[in-house]
Formats: sequence, structure tokens, C-alpha cells
Amino acid sequence: MGNGGEIGIIGLAVMGQNLALNFARHGFRVCVYNRTAERTEAFLRDRVREEPITPAYTLEEFVRCLEHPRRILLMVQAGSAVDQVIEALLPLLEPGDLVMDGGNSHYTDTERRMQRLAAHGIQFLGVGISGGEKGALLGPSIMPGGSPEAYGMVEGMLTRIAARSEEGPCCAYMGRGGAGHYVKMVHNAIEYAFMQGIAEAYDFMKTALGMSIEAIAETFERWNEGTLNAFLTELAARVLRYRDPESGDPLVERILDRAEQKGTGRWAAQSALELGVPTPTLTAAVFARTISHFKADRERIGATFPWPDRHTGPFSGEILSDLEAALNVVVLAAFSQGLWLLSEASRAYNYGTDRAEVLRVWRAGCIIRARWLGFLREVVREDPEDPHLLFSARFRAELQRRLPAAGRILQWAFEAGIPMPALSTAVDYVLAMRRSRLPANLIQAQRDAFGAHTYERIDRPGVFHTEWMD
Repeated sequence: MGNGGEIGIIGLAVMGQNLALNFARHGFRVCVYNRTAERTEAFLRDRVREEPITPAYTLEEFVRCLEHPRRILLMVQAGSAVDQVIEALLPLLEPGDLVMDGGNSHYTDTERRMQRLAAHGIQFLGVGISGGEKGALLGPSIMPGGSPEAYGMVEGMLTRIAARSEEGPCCAYMGRGGAGHYVKMVHNAIEYAFMQGIAEAYDFMKTALGMSIEAIAETFERWNEGTLNAFLTELAARVLRYRDPESGDPLVERILDRAEQKGTGRWAAQSALELGVPTPTLTAAVFARTISHFKADRERIGATFPWPDRHTGPFSGEILSDLEAALNVVVLAAFSQGLWLLSEASRAYNYGTDRAEVLRVWRAGCIIRARWLGFLREVVREDPEDPHLLFSARFRAELQRRLPAAGRILQWAFEAGIPMPALSTAVDYVLAMRRSRLPANLIQAQRDAFGAHTYERIDRPGVFHTEWMD
């Protein structure tokens, strides 16, 4: 084995730096390289103390720094930069070496890179990493996908640096091919929906109930003590309490209402459409961010589109209790849809993903860690073949007792002119999935009438066509 680096990291933005420190502080010898030497030097000067971290200033020096077989983690920007680094590394690597991509890459890119490197005898893992900068340093949730042999080369390392819950390290093998990055993509889509649901609750409290920012923060803190106990609920309260150093006002009120996105939520929506899996709440959260970008259009339309915009306040504990129940519906529907998408993707792409393990890995370290995850894992383990949790009586009961409250919130929101796309799609998803008969029969009849697309009947087998307009 020698005295070389046990793992190498390419890319020293904050995530790469923090992962390097995390590995080193768990006793692993780390070699690091960044395209610009200045960033490497700043990292060594400002952050590295006694940790066993060795810098390299060329790729050749970096590869020589590592013991065989080499284990390299790429922490560069997703997209063409990953391909460029791989192409530069290829002539320097040997069969049996391992390259890992820890960015938010598209799962199809991961599978393409896997095949490219396999032709040279080099292993490749697509590794989803969640937890942000703090998680990278103190323990992230890690979602590796690829060959079992490749994962075996780094399992001990990754489980050591991962976050831990009462069920163990929050790292597990996600499956073959691009499974790791697919799971991370679904994680992010659920994150989009959870954040949108929180934003809608904030908007309802502020606009419909006329609550102060301080009171809204207190409400999120109280909710965080119950079933909505989650990193994002806690974070919402912290963000709302933060004061602008210059004005002393809540900083959130000074932030432009235009939300950005990196693409993972959109990829999940696209994949859901391709696979034919209904993910309306996950997709609505993506569209909500898109609509937020049309600030000038919204202002122009709003100036000439009057609405009562009436308050339902003064707010009461009953309304806030309903709102809490409604946000729970959003969260449960988002997980139902995300797990359904994972189930179908695993089947279609032969990933072999264990969704109970996915939920275990999300228990700590990641952005969507939440109290509900323990319950959801129990439901999945009771019936692993249930694609969306809705066959579970326990899961349905949690939704059913909260749906009336969610409906009341939607009615009040409509009267106050408040859009709640995450909540409305969550409710519609549950209501549609409980209906044994939907009006799609009329749609299919019309399709046959104008396009001879045929239809099936409920009273006899076969495929039929009718000349509707004779």
C-alpha cells in the first residue's frame, strides 16, 4: 500500500475542501489538486493544520501522490468540466483505478462516463452527496451508485465520513449504473417540494393571516417539535429570525422573490414524464420557481388584475393547526411521488435500488432529513413492492386525517388570492389516487373520435373504435 494518499480529491471549492478535511480528520491520507494553484495554496494556508493532506500542482504529480489502486473523487462543476478532467486523467491512470464524481451530474452522463472508463479497465462511481458545506465537513448523506466492486473499494472510507443516525452511517450502495446520481436527483426534487410547501405556509401566514415575521418564525419552531421536525423546518425559522445588519429588519423581507435552481428538480420532472410516473407536487415546485422569475410580468399583470386579497385573520390556533396539517400533506405526498419515481426507475434501468436503504441514508446529514423518514422506512419495509406507499393503511391514515384541513387551507388561500401549487397538487394527487373511476373515459372517447386512437371497454375485453361523427 505504501505511504501515498489513500484518496485524492480534484476540485477545491468549499465542498471539495470540506470533504478533504473530513477524510483527513478520520485518519485518511488525502492528496488534493485544483486547476488554479492559488486556491490550493489558500486552502493549505487558511484551513489545513495538522491534517494529513498533501497538495499537488499538476495532474501528473497528483496521480503519483496516490497509492494503488488509485481512488479519486471529482468535486468539480457538473457538466463539461467533469468530462474534461476525466479525459485529462485517462492517460495517467491504470486498470483497477477508481474515479468518483461527487457533483450533481445527470444520471445519463454518469452511465456514459462509466462506459467510457470501463473500456480502459477503470472503475467509476456516481456519488450523490447531500448536506451542503457543513455536511461535507461534519458528515454528509452519501449515495454511491455503480458496480458493487467499485463501491467495495471505498465503502469503508465513505461510511467513516458520512453522517450517522441511530441506524448507522448515512451511506449505502444505491445500485448499479447511474443509481447514485438518480437517487440524489430525486432527493433534490423532494427538497424542492418541501421548500415550496414551507414557502406557501409562510405566504399564507403573512398574507392571509397578517402575522409578523417573528410570529411566523415561532410557528415554524413549534411545528419543528412535532411531525414536521426536519432540517428545512428548523432552517425556515432560523432564516426568518435573521436580521439585516444594516436596517435591522428581517433579512428575508429584503430578498428578491425570485428563486434560482441548478437543474436537478427539472431533471426529475423530465424523468417522471419519460417513465410515466405522476409526480405533480415535485413538478409544481419546479414550475413555482420558474414563475417566480417573471417578476416584471407578475407586477404588470397584478396591477390590472384585482383580487379581494382579503385577510382571513385574526389568526387562530385552529387555522394554524390546519396549516400544519396541510404542510404535512405536502411532505407525505412529495415522498410518495419521489419513492414511486425511484421504484419505476430502478425497474426500468435495472438499478436494484433498495428504497428502505435510501430512506435510512436520508435520516441524517442530508437536506431533507425529517422525522417522517423513520415511519416511511417502516412502511416500505412492510411492503417493498408498494411503489408509492399508498397501499399502506398506516400511510393512508396519516393522509386521510389531514386532508380536510388541507382543503380548508386551500379554500381560504383562494379567497385571499394566494397560490399554493405544492399543496393543491398534493391534495389532487391523493384524491385522484383514491378514486376507482376517473373521467379519463371521456378523454379516451374524444381521442378515438378525432384521431381513431381506439379505446377499451369495461364490459368486455379487446380494443375498440367507433365512428363517432357519422
